[in-house]
Amino acid sequence: MSEPTIAVTDLGFEYPDGTIALRGVNLHVHPGERVALLGPNGAGKTSLVLHLNGIVLPQRGSVQVSGIEVSAETVAEVRRRVGLVFQDPDDQLFMPTVRRDVAFGPLNLGLEANEVARRVEAALSAVEIADLADRPPNHLSLGQRRRAAIAGVLAMEPEIMVLDEPTSNLDPATRRELAALLLRLDITSLVVTHDLPFALEVCERSVIIDDGTIVADGPTRRLLGNHALMAAHRLELPYGMTLARD
Repeated sequence: MSEPTIAVTDLGFEYPDGTIALRGVNLHVHPGERVALLGPNGAGKTSLVLHLNGIVLPQRGSVQVSGIEVSAETVAEVRRRVGLVFQDPDDQLFMPTVRRDVAFGPLNLGLEANEVARRVEAALSAVEIADLADRPPNHLSLGQRRRAAIAGVLAMEPEIMVLDEPTSNLDPATRRELAALLLRLDITSLVVTHDLPFALEVCERSVIIDDGTIVADGPTRRLLGNHALMAAHRLELPYGMTLARD
């Protein structure tokens, strides 16, 4: 087995009001994997994700990215390696055009203009919105804005991409197109989602977190077909969709 890109060990975190969000979480994500992070509301998904690129720092345990421990001293390098795509693309898109939004991160790395241009064109091409490069983001559909946000992350050439509820508020056709896009991208991915069919389509492996603890980790189809496990952690497939246990 390869060295993990993300290694979370005995991670604990408590909010100032005393709410315990994470209780000794252990998680490894290896190069080339697409892993779904599943769980009910309040399970600790967001708290875990915020640790992965240093938005929140560990109070107990550790988070490592490609062998680099996440800390106040390493957070800049960690954020270069872990790209976070927020649930609301408007949290990431703030420049006058899509091209300038996608260029924002590489420019802040101090890269030369020709390298920035190469990364921008490659990222726009990867998410298939090169024709929208000179459009204002607020003139795009939600699906197009989500692709632009992904392009902004890809332009940083991270080692892992974390997506928070990528199908939120998307219509079925746009959701299907996004799934096809993620399957084409050659990047290690952690997908936080309540959309269980999407997880099944995109991620061979899933991890279920509940009450701040990892309660299951394995092939997505096997976990989603475990009716007792699903019921115990308030996870439900859409009406009419059933999976037989392996």
